[in-house]
Amino acid sequence: MQFALAPRSDIAALAQRFASQGFVSIDGLLPDDQAEALAASLRRDESWVEVLNAGEKVYEIALSDYRGFDPGTRKTFEEAVARSAREGFQFHFRTIRVPDDDAARRERDLLVDRFARFLNSAAVLELLKAVTGRDRVNLLDAQATLFAAGHFLSSHDDDVAGKNRQAAYVVGLSRGWQPDWGGLLLFPDGDDLRGFVPAFNSMRLFAVPRQHCVTQVASWVEEARLSITGWLRVLG
Repeated sequence: MQFALAPRSDIAALAQRFASQGFVSIDGLLPDDQAEALAASLRRDESWVEVLNAGEKVYEIALSDYRGFDPGTRKTFEEAVARSAREGFQFHFRTIRVPDDDAARRERDLLVDRFARFLNSAAVLELLKAVTGRDRVNLLDAQATLFAAGHFLSSHDDDVAGKNRQAAYVVGLSRGWQPDWGGLLLFPDGDDLRGFVPAFNSMRLFAVPRQHCVTQVASWVEEARLSITGWLRVLG
């Protein structure tokens, strides 16, 4: 299938909001049937991996291996993640990596790869440059993410030396998500918190660097918070 932007007439208002707040939601990014096809393909995909960090190191565990942990191993693993989260930056969720290289995307040719190529099309780059004012952006990297019960991403600012990240994005692919389920994208603002509840077919954009987190999905939640995430970057 071919992706396309849904028609919109609110670009100036979105740009004003991003300039004043440093974040904005582009609702109805795609025609709904295209967003649903993308979400359905991710729900069917068997290549998800469990991803987490230990300090600066990132570990990826095949989902079949992770599900095969015996109860004792699972408990030890979860206790180590919780302990690390108390002490510093920590994340734990599932991912499908998307290559930055266009030839590699074409070769694998999953629907998420096609969506990543669409994100780097002239039409999308023009829209995002207009909204963010970051005129030098020439690459959107991408990964699919899935936050299920217990998953989270603790507070950080996305500022990584050499990556030239100008803004971050999250394209939501979950319908009917409730605030008390967790999985909220939050930004500290003094004593207040501002942010977003996951929403279907929306692109949440925010400037980098900016402190943010994804709150832990509640243990009793059976749904998954599906999204495509990445950064608007300047290469060269």
